[in-house]
Amino acid sequence: MSAKPVSSGPTTTVLLAGAALLVVAAAPIVLGLGNYALGLLVSALVLSGLALSWALLGNLGGMVSFGHAAFFGVGAYGSALLSARLGVPVALAVPLGGLIASASALTMLPTLRLSGPYFALAILAYAQIFRILATEATPITGGAAGLQRYPTLPTVFGFDLSTRTGSYLVVLAVLAVFAAVYVAIRRSHVGTALRAIAESEVATRVVGVDSVRLKAWMLLLSAFMAGVFGALNAHVIGFLEPDYAFGGTWSVMPIIAAIFGGYHTVFGPIFGAVVIYLFDQLVAKSLIPVGHEILLGLVLAAMVLIAPNGIAGLVDGLFGKFTGGRRHVAT
Repeated sequence: MSAKPVSSGPTTTVLLAGAALLVVAAAPIVLGLGNYALGLLVSALVLSGLALSWALLGNLGGMVSFGHAAFFGVGAYGSALLSARLGVPVALAVPLGGLIASASALTMLPTLRLSGPYFALAILAYAQIFRILATEATPITGGAAGLQRYPTLPTVFGFDLSTRTGSYLVVLAVLAVFAAVYVAIRRSHVGTALRAIAESEVATRVVGVDSVRLKAWMLLLSAFMAGVFGALNAHVIGFLEPDYAFGGTWSVMPIIAAIFGGYHTVFGPIFGAVVIYLFDQLVAKSLIPVGHEILLGLVLAAMVLIAPNGIAGLVDGLFGKFTGGRRHVAT
């Protein structure tokens, strides 16, 4: 009799995910990490959210983006300007920043007719366009000097969310919500249709699936997620300038993190982003202060050769060997 793959029901999965979230949320506080360490974790989680949004577009939408910095930067500037110029509360400005990023993605809908490297390069071009607009629109954005006077995260029920601990909990909570949304979409009929589109868009059109419409929704959702994390990052760090908000780092690092962690899973990009960011800040920059990206490239190349499906695939394979079956670490 062959061994059956190990599986767990939705209730068990939710309980395990909830328990893991509580542990992750409490660990830095219990360990008494200082502001520097917490700041690194906050930045790592922001990158995790951006990597998750990139993976959602690449995994479910079947579209590889080289320009997620466009959504990240638009969301950051949108939220900062709403709170600074119009007095919109930060708690409302952040999701509105995500919506503004989605609105910017509407201009990219014609690119959905493209595929492969052509789509990726088209999105990269949009990121450069938005960077130039932010630089030239000096009366609105502050131009190359950027923005430095806008509200930070607020105080809620006496708890100051602008502190490193508060920022960490806020970003972690938002990341958990978006991960849950990703899981829900992936397990739905829409997720099934999207995975079929990624395999063969022509075949899905033959059976009546509106592939362009579904891909458009994934682009808008991915842009919203990236915009929200851009907005959160802006209110955490307290300053913005075009070369930072629309910098290539926000386009390249999510790709590296998602591939390293395993972008075909939900938690792979999250874990991969944390590992890659901390490795870059604590190890790579110490060894090679100038040109530390070389080490990231070597690490990614090694991971692709050793485990093409990333850390998640590696863990999945090892778990299957020990259990006699195969279990997917995330669905």
